[in-house]
Amino acid sequence: MSETPIAFMIATFVVLAAFFVVDLFVIGRKPHVPSTKECLQHIAFFVVAALIFGGIMWAVAGSKPAIEFYSGWLTEYSLSVDNLFVFVIIMSNFAVPKVLQKYVLSVGITVALILRGIFILIGAALIERFTWIFFIFGAFLIVTALKLVTGGDDDEEYHENGIIKALRKIMKISDEYDGEKLRTVKNGVKYFTPMLVVFLAIGTTDVMFAFDSIPAIFGLTKDPFIVFTSNVFALLGLQQLYFLLGALLDKLVYLPLGLSVVLGFIGVKLIMEALHGNSLPFLNGGQPIEWVPEVPTWLSLAVIVLSIGGAALASVLKMRALDAASGQGSTKAE
Repeated sequence: MSETPIAFMIATFVVLAAFFVVDLFVIGRKPHVPSTKECLQHIAFFVVAALIFGGIMWAVAGSKPAIEFYSGWLTEYSLSVDNLFVFVIIMSNFAVPKVLQKYVLSVGITVALILRGIFILIGAALIERFTWIFFIFGAFLIVTALKLVTGGDDDEEYHENGIIKALRKIMKISDEYDGEKLRTVKNGVKYFTPMLVVFLAIGTTDVMFAFDSIPAIFGLTKDPFIVFTSNVFALLGLQQLYFLLGALLDKLVYLPLGLSVVLGFIGVKLIMEALHGNSLPFLNGGQPIEWVPEVPTWLSLAVIVLSIGGAALASVLKMRALDAASGQGSTKAE
């Protein structure tokens, strides 16, 4: 059950809905490549909005829900940044014109929100009835963390999934875009444009994103309201972040390592909670292992901030070192 007052929850949903409509369907519907200034303004606005929201939650519901929100938001935001790598690859693979990429992202983010909302409802229902599912969530996150460390989850090129391959076989799809249209006519014959395939690629990829993000957020809070708001605030401004970081994403070399630490930590935390609250016939004589410590909320936030912040700082330092080395090499060559 949520510790947040109902009136505050209703007001939050109204404000977030307005944010989303304006961000995606008013600003986002105008086909253009946003400037660096525009991107920074939008990102700063939504980051400040998330910080203020957490402060208001602290005032109306207490410190625990607020810290859970900050932890969840930072984790989801970090995962969203990592997922931008895949968006870049998809856009490049399907040669989406720059001027249309903002529109594609608008649709993709909307699909992501809907899918995450469905996964949150399913996850909350499962946790309410089967607390042992934390073992599965925890193991999944630990495996994902190991893949990030070993590079097993590294997508250097996009591979079409079975749905899109089947679609190409049964539908007429043109090779050229026609603005934002899904259908076009060439020589009197109707074709679907590549935009349809791009939407499906983004949408089906978002399903995989939800598999990563939802177990992670439920490892930090069991409150569906906090889970949902953390995801919404993480998705707001993602369009602008895509354009701002598009050329720099490949330089955030240590971000996967920082994310692996966060996901591994949350995975262990989930398993510890499952051991603490479940009776398993093959462990401790069928009794819950009550001596297993519970990880405090503040520690989760500290680990997330230090891991992501440390990974970002290390990436920036390495990028500067490489730039300096390359500058010295150019000077010597001259």
